[in-house]
Amino acid sequence: MDNQIEELLPLSPLQQGLLFHALYDGVDKDAYRDAYVVQLAFDLHGALNVPALRAAAQTLLARHANLRAGFIQRKSGAPVQVIARRATLPWRELDLVDLHAGQEAELLRLQLIEAEERFDMAKPPLLRCTLIKLAPERHRLLFTHHHIVLDGWSMPVLLQELFALYQTAGDDSQLPPPAPYRTYLAWLQRQDRTNVQNAWRAALSGLTEPTRLIADRPAEPMVPESLLFELPADLTDALTRLVRQHGLTLNTLVQGAWAMVLSCLTGRDDVVFGITVAGRP
Repeated sequence: MDNQIEELLPLSPLQQGLLFHALYDGVDKDAYRDAYVVQLAFDLHGALNVPALRAAAQTLLARHANLRAGFIQRKSGAPVQVIARRATLPWRELDLVDLHAGQEAELLRLQLIEAEERFDMAKPPLLRCTLIKLAPERHRLLFTHHHIVLDGWSMPVLLQELFALYQTAGDDSQLPPPAPYRTYLAWLQRQDRTNVQNAWRAALSGLTEPTRLIADRPAEPMVPESLLFELPADLTDALTRLVRQHGLTLNTLVQGAWAMVLSCLTGRDDVVFGITVAGRP
């Protein structure tokens, strides 16, 4: 991180929550994986200009101030994001070309190590790249970042810029200037928080306690796991026809089924649970 500070910015509500989890779960940094460290893997085929790709990735940091953000707490406890004037993207290159028999196993091991390495939230940038050479014209690029600086909606924009910059070896003179993240933060500051709080109070009125499947929470942080269960094609088709008949979506059907499961397991007819929504102003 460059010692010069470009600006200090507040955090969005989501960023505040992500910072809380990173600091709360990171007391023992060697014991627990940060669940909000995200890793994307890209397989690149053909002749690769490695210096041009590295330059393109570095230019992304120069273009987008929020990618140069570090997150600290003031003496008052209030969080703030410190935008560094310059930051160098951590870039590592590995060569597995000569590893024939166990190449795939070693590749997966390296990806896991990279995904489990925590970020120091106060030291930007909170992203890093590892380029792994698998064959003369086959590479895998690991793009690892903390969710606090980059979300799913932003990733296609960033990737589009990355490959455009690759063609120019990092020269962004032909790209339009990016929209500053501070503009969104300023919009948030203008919103009426009282109305938002009143809306949530109305929606949750009458709810006396959280919906919990287990009474006692685990004493130690736990990394979420994903389970994949594939429905037969005929059942999927039948469910699709059913929701269309009622003007619903499969997502709505799944949420309704989950609500019924929670009701049965908790013995309550009033349950509440959180969902992820791909939508924002």
